[in-house]
Parts: sequence; C-alpha cells; structure tokens
Amino acid sequence: MAALIIIALILRAKMKNYKYKPEGLQNVVEMAIESMHSFVVGSMTEKYAYFGNWFFGVFVFILVSNLSGLLGLRAPTADFCTTAAITLATFVMIHFMGIKTGKGGYFKGYLEPVPVLLPINIISELATPISLSFRLFGNMYAGELIFVLIAVMYSANVAIAALGIPLHLAWAIFHILIITLQAFIFMMLTVVYLSIAYNKADH
Repeated sequence: MAALIIIALILRAKMKNYKYKPEGLQNVVEMAIESMHSFVVGSMTEKYAYFGNWFFGVFVFILVSNLSGLLGLRAPTADFCTTAAITLATFVMIHFMGIKTGKGGYFKGYLEPVPVLLPINIISELATPISLSFRLFGNMYAGELIFVLIAVMYSANVAIAALGIPLHLAWAIFHILIITLQAFIFMMLTVVYLSIAYNKADH
C-alpha cells in the first residue's frame, strides 16, 4: 500500500501539468486507463463504465502485491486472507449493486430457467468468491514455493545448460509474466461475474 500511495502521489504531481497531446508518463497512464475503460464497456456497456475505477484499482493492487514477491518479500496474495478479502469485497459489491439497480428483477434471475434450480443457483453464487480467492492464492503460493526451491538450486550453481542462463533468472522472467497474467485473469473474471449479475438485474 505504501508503494501504491507513493506511485499515486507521483502520478498526481506529474498529471497537474496536463497536456492535450500526451507524451511520456502521461501517455502510459492514459493508455492504461483507456484500456480498462474499453474492457469494462465492452463487457458491461457504457452504462456501467464507472466500475472501471474499481477494477483498475484491484488489478494494480494485485499486480504490485504479486511483484513484491520478487523482492524477497512474502507476496500478500500468497496469503489466503488477502485474496479472500478482495473477493469478498467484490462479491458484496456485485450483489449490493445488483439489488440496488434491479431490485426485484435481480432476485428473479435466481429462479431461471426454472424455480426448482434456486438452491443450485444460490450455491453457484456462493462458490464464486471461494473459487476466485483460492485460484489466486494457490497460484501465488505455489509460485513462491518454486521460487524458493530455485533459489536453493541456484546456490548450488545450477543453471540452464543449453542456454547458459541462471535458473533463477529464467524463472524470474517467467514468473513476472505469470503473475501479471494472474492479476489480469482475476480482474477479468470479476468483470464477467459482475456483468452476469447486472444481466439478471436488467431482465
């Protein structure tokens, strides 16, 4: 959180001198925000574009948390308490906004396609935050264990013989790709679940 606050303050200071034709850091920030906006609008229509702020914040938090593991720290997302808190907050937001927007129509969606499936639909909804939290936690915890094992192997001067690249460096590069992908997948799935909830409310 300290890292995110510092980054936010730096970006705020940089963005004070807004330019009509963005360049450098401003261009990168605008591209990231516009990409998230387009993704949310494409999934949920312009009506719910304001959710892009939440999902962008979740994505950045998870990404920075994942990357902190490369600095020798324990990644927050390798702790189930963190992933459970994020998914629980998203779960509550999804259903609160679904009820607020759709009112009675939201609950009606649980009776489709036939009322007898109500218990199964409820179980399916409750399984959503559990599966999301365990997916991210499991991937990050396993990744940290592998990273530790590779560090031990590197201490014994183990390297990729064919490429001549130290094993820990090769894994670090691969790990960066994986943890970035994990942050994106988590964010993408929450957008999909929110879109499903709002489709229930709209119908």
